[in-house]
Amino acid sequence: MKNKLILLPVVNSTNQYLIDHIFYLNSGDVCIAEYQTQGRGRRGKKWISFFGDNLYLSIYWCMYREKKLISGLSLMIAIVLAELLQKLGVYEVRVKWPNDLYLKNRKLAGILVENINRINNSFSHVIIGIGVNLSSFNIINALISSRWINLQESGIVIARDVLIFKLISILRKALQKFDNDGFESFFVRWFILDNFYNKFVKLSIGNTIIKGISRGINWQGEILLERSGKIRSYFDGNIII
Repeated sequence: MKNKLILLPVVNSTNQYLIDHIFYLNSGDVCIAEYQTQGRGRRGKKWISFFGDNLYLSIYWCMYREKKLISGLSLMIAIVLAELLQKLGVYEVRVKWPNDLYLKNRKLAGILVENINRINNSFSHVIIGIGVNLSSFNIINALISSRWINLQESGIVIARDVLIFKLISILRKALQKFDNDGFESFFVRWFILDNFYNKFVKLSIGNTIIKGISRGINWQGEILLERSGKIRSYFDGNIII
């Protein structure tokens, strides 16, 4: 069965479009938009969008794993996206736990994984949204330049069509491998890309800030922090810098 590639000029968000049409989708269908009016990131944060400048892509996948067995999915997506960008010339791109890509210590890309209750079964229906900053040059970008970065600003130009074609192909293969083997098959690749490995970090969990030395992740995709000589894992939160 052939997969659909849905191209939209404007949409509220590519993730939301797939959610709204999920009963008509096949696993592996993709939605891409030129502009999102209500793009969103993790924990409901707004993803700032510019018309035609960047990549806004979402893919639907039906996992034969139960929901409790898909931990590490956002990390796997970050790994394969970073590896693809490195092959395309973005050699310094790194990953930030749990769902961002960084370049020169600024945010280049973000990932949002949403679990959807499509039908009453034990399968995991997920929508994976990916946003990559390619060339956001305008007045709004000046307001967020201290936190975000785009490829053109770094002197790197990647044709968006090339990135889309390669990314969709890699995502479908990686998602199938993840469904078969879990995050364990991607685990060691994280350490090569981890922007904060063996560095002092602050982990924000709700209203709590936990400080420690990042020691990477475990097999479940949880971050490991060393504090007072002891290493503890955390499954939730966000690294703040």
